[in-house]
Amino acid sequence: MQTISNDIYNRIDNQFYNAEKDIWWNENEFLSLLKTSFNPCRFGYFLKHYTNTLKQSANGKTALDVGCGGGILAEEFAAAGFSVTGIDPSENSIRTAVSHAKQNGLNIHYETGTAEKLPYPDNSFDVAYCCDVLEHVRDLNQAIAEISRVLKRGGVFFFDTINRTPLSKLIIIKIWQEWKSTALVQPGLHVYEMFIKPAELKELCFAHGIEVKQVKGMSPNVNPIKLISLLRQRAKGKLTFAEFGKKVKMIESNDLKVGYMGYAVKR
Repeated sequence: MQTISNDIYNRIDNQFYNAEKDIWWNENEFLSLLKTSFNPCRFGYFLKHYTNTLKQSANGKTALDVGCGGGILAEEFAAAGFSVTGIDPSENSIRTAVSHAKQNGLNIHYETGTAEKLPYPDNSFDVAYCCDVLEHVRDLNQAIAEISRVLKRGGVFFFDTINRTPLSKLIIIKIWQEWKSTALVQPGLHVYEMFIKPAELKELCFAHGIEVKQVKGMSPNVNPIKLISLLRQRAKGKLTFAEFGKKVKMIESNDLKVGYMGYAVKR
């Protein structure tokens, strides 16, 4: 994939993540669903493959959270035993992350910066992960190149992102963003043209010395009819985000048509 053009990049609302208030941990905010609906699936998948498949111990290993936001995933990795560094372009999100980690007694190092220019030496992390982020960056090729550069040889790259398919356009763009009767967020949080096909991500990783070992889908634990019903209830104010998050959980699947996750190893 080439660098995203100005016309496309200017349509995405990345300033959403720089809100003055806490949009990450407040259960009345959309992003709290990352903790309740998404993390059990994706972090469980990451840790399972790190410890069981790759036979690695998390204790004391260095991990870089690229696009850490308010620390939703960083705290999961830290609690599992990793020594975590988080980086994000949003100063307000970093402040939220620092505050929340302190409240929970977690020693996580946070700083502002971008995926395309990581301020770390070559070969400095055992693990790097980038979740809910790759579909937001301006230069995906450069971001992958930087992640590979800072990973140690044999280091592991975990990711999740959104596939670019007609179904993902329907669900993520139309149902989740544009149709008021079902929307979880305002339009502009995602832009369809910035979604990434698994084959494209595999090719980029390989070009920068990272070999993707597995890709799996993430799918809701409820059928489409039930999901639409719950979305409509939430849009009408009959369900809070917290209540929605208790009912809708992402689960590992073989369906890659919308969201997918995976892991790769630096050669």
